[in-house]
Amino acid sequence: MREYLAEVYRVASYQPHSDWVTTSALAERMNVSPPAVARMVGRLKKRGLLEHEPYQGMRLTPAGRQEALLHLRRHRLTEAFLVQVLGFGWQEVHHEADVIGPAVSERVARRMSELMGHPQRCPHGEPIPTADGRVPVVVDEVLTAISPPALLVVSRVNTDDPEKLTYLESLGLKPGCPFELVSCAPFGGPLRLRIEGQEQVIGAELAATLRVCAPEAFPTHLPDPAAAGEAEAALEGPVADPPRRGRRRRHQSSN
Repeated sequence: MREYLAEVYRVASYQPHSDWVTTSALAERMNVSPPAVARMVGRLKKRGLLEHEPYQGMRLTPAGRQEALLHLRRHRLTEAFLVQVLGFGWQEVHHEADVIGPAVSERVARRMSELMGHPQRCPHGEPIPTADGRVPVVVDEVLTAISPPALLVVSRVNTDDPEKLTYLESLGLKPGCPFELVSCAPFGGPLRLRIEGQEQVIGAELAATLRVCAPEAFPTHLPDPAAAGEAEAALEGPVADPPRRGRRRRHQSSN
């Protein structure tokens, strides 16, 4: 049940102007049928964890948000632990964290975080919520919305497809990795990037999975909570798309 709430939160975090999530969007993300989603939404609504409006979709209540963030905290810490401590590849850990994460207690989660130096993001760049339900601020935009030329850093990767993750890693496109956007072909054409001095070309579909930011906007760790009061200034509410800063945007068709 918590995984549905977590996916509602996650889908909403990638939407620029609304925290309402459609049944079809959630069904696609969960890889289940829309009727199955509708049944689960009804159960979650009865428990006061979701709001639901016909033709508008669903959104989390405050109680539902807390449940979602608890699930995401344990899932993302588990992913980070599997990569940083146990040596798994980032393309391997999503399914493993689905299995292991729900069994992780908060005591274990805190110890995992301490061993890793309190990571602020999972291997895919998603923010790791704190135990009390706060989320590190993420300021980024989808790569296909950026006008070249631009110096950027990969912020988040919006896919858990192992093949896509393996390919992105082979190009050097992981969270925290800098690159230059050199050019974008019009009408949804390919993008030309310069990564560590080498030029690479990627399609618009793959580029749409990458969220990017300015180099200075990518923190990786929170200070030790015992020493810094859990870095109050770096934590706010739900992750949202950044305010627009007057960047030129090339026209793109909706997918």
